[in-house]
Amino acid sequence: MGLQGAYALGQRSSNDELRNRLLDVASRLLSTTGPESLTVRRISAEAVCSTTVIYTMFGSKEGLAEALYLEGFERVRRRLAAVPPRSDPFEFLTALGPAYREAVLADPGYYSLMFEQAIPGFMPSERARTLARAALNILDRVIADCIAAGYLVPTQPRKIADAVWAAAQGALSLERAGHLQDAKTYETVTTATICCFLADRS
Repeated sequence: MGLQGAYALGQRSSNDELRNRLLDVASRLLSTTGPESLTVRRISAEAVCSTTVIYTMFGSKEGLAEALYLEGFERVRRRLAAVPPRSDPFEFLTALGPAYREAVLADPGYYSLMFEQAIPGFMPSERARTLARAALNILDRVIADCIAAGYLVPTQPRKIADAVWAAAQGALSLERAGHLQDAKTYETVTTATICCFLADRS
């Protein structure tokens, strides 16, 4: 690698660590004290860094909001990617459901920005929306495997994935609002949605 390469790698790791710390601070502030606390000065004070660092990394408050939005979906992607693959694609599909629920409930600050417009006026760019949906690509792939194996009716995998995603988000929104006390309804609605696409295997 050489001295220069080692320095560059160390610098990149240091920048990634600082970036993650800033995002976590901003997410916590959003969750605990609301969007009015997301000032560059407040975030820099909580993260113990200069305001210049935040502007350098994110460009603006809007850039920070978009980075939070994308980080939330990246955390979902990592959680889904950590689910051990199954030899049976339908078993793999059913295993992804609980992992998705755990991912979105683990980070309430990120969730509120991703799905509840927690920052008034913030609208993610089309690029950000495309990258966000890509976090669910594993779901598309496993559904495609289920179709190929004859478990699900032949159709566009994303059509089924988006239906399951919509069902999951509805249940999660009610759970976060205190209307549901556990994961039973989440499991019921996501399973029922998948069942709508079951192929006739008789």
